[in-house]
Amino acid sequence: MSLDNRATIRKVLIITLLLNIFVMLLKAVVGKLTGSLSLLADALHSVTDSANNILGLIASRFSSPQPDREHPYGHLKFEAVGALGIAAFLGIACFEILQGAVERILNGGEPVRISAPELWLLLVVLGVNIFVTFYERRVGVKVGSPILIADAKHTMSDVWVTISVIGGLIGVWLGYQWLDVALAFPVALLVFWSGWTVLKENLPWLVDQIAIAPEVIHAIALSVPGVINCHDIASRGVVGRQVFMEMHLIVDAEDVETAHRITEEVERRLEERFRPVRIVIHVEPPEYYSERIHFGSNSK
Repeated sequence: MSLDNRATIRKVLIITLLLNIFVMLLKAVVGKLTGSLSLLADALHSVTDSANNILGLIASRFSSPQPDREHPYGHLKFEAVGALGIAAFLGIACFEILQGAVERILNGGEPVRISAPELWLLLVVLGVNIFVTFYERRVGVKVGSPILIADAKHTMSDVWVTISVIGGLIGVWLGYQWLDVALAFPVALLVFWSGWTVLKENLPWLVDQIAIAPEVIHAIALSVPGVINCHDIASRGVVGRQVFMEMHLIVDAEDVETAHRITEEVERRLEERFRPVRIVIHVEPPEYYSERIHFGSNSK
């Protein structure tokens, strides 16, 4: 049975939400005071950080791993949906940053004004972002939460954005005004790459891509004494979080009790290797012997 870590996930999301709101307000205030386009774009990026935390809290609320009558396979895909929401927010942020940079190039604007105290405030922002990134990633890996891991990746992109913005503002402080607009473009690329990574990692879960190579399951099943044949193997889910698995077996047994004991040993070995996992095994007579290990047009 999958462990319910939602309380831990909600605690982390609430802490990071408060820190992200603090960072967002600090960036917005400094950006407004200095007139920096790259810093205001970075503040917009931080708006998505806070929105992601809120989205994560909503997703976590409904993502119980425990099955019920309406959701017999649990609710874990709500977390993956939440992670895709993060990718969508990142896409919006990327568009807004690029739009602002192009408008500044075409229409011009007021020169950026930056002072040493404002740069020190941005270093505080950078420190908070670094803490949030490593805190979320550590807890996310520990409890196996895709929403925390995805949000940590997002915040890591914010760290690099803030570093580039601080570097650009130091250049502006030294008299290179063009650096502010120039840095808005790599900021947008970093935001886009972060969103693409989150999308790539969570979409396979939602479309039921295989969780475990059928050849691996096949080898484990055949290692059990009494198993003659294993075919039509399928799996989905996320290893370490929750995996669903099914297969057809032919066993060397003359009665139901012996067949049951053999299939239980297959389940035990698979659970030992891939827990938590839910397994369905269909026992068939010898004439159903098949070399087709997995489903698909290329199966043998």
